[in-house]
Amino acid sequence: MDTIQVGDNLTIHCYKHNGILHRVCEDAKVLEVTEEKLVCANYKAKITENDGRSYHTNELAILIFYKKNWFNIIAQLKEQGLFYYCNIASPYVIENKTIKYIDYDLDLRVFPDGGFRILDRNEYKYHKRLMHYSNDLDLILKSELQRLILLKKEEKSPFCKEEIEKYYKKYVNLPKNF
Repeated sequence: MDTIQVGDNLTIHCYKHNGILHRVCEDAKVLEVTEEKLVCANYKAKITENDGRSYHTNELAILIFYKKNWFNIIAQLKEQGLFYYCNIASPYVIENKTIKYIDYDLDLRVFPDGGFRILDRNEYKYHKRLMHYSNDLDLILKSELQRLILLKKEEKSPFCKEEIEKYYKKYVNLPKNF
């Protein structure tokens, strides 16, 4: 088992239910490790898609991965404000300094004004059929999406601006030799 510490730089591998690697992010600087979650940050990170295309993100992002929850969070600090991109996904595992999880298509996008939108429902339905998601898995994923929406409406973690600002300060104050 990997021992992860603040300041470590990890890679992120996002898989699909069928085991195929979907996306790789080469840069995730560890900010916090607890029994419940792993918090990282990156800035202008290189993302490589499974078809070989790659690009760099434009902003600083705080990444929150959970050990027991079926979602992960990307808090994007953009010029227009704080956006959240929430992936319905398996709990993460760490292997060889790599964060690994399975992405289940459904996403929740939260805007700075508090509005939100559920994304990729058709992609979810397609992959559910194609990859034979079980009824139990379907129930878990839809339940976790509803839980995320409730957390957002109640402005509970991770949808608490002060919490994201705390992680932002941790990131900018990391010693540069990490």
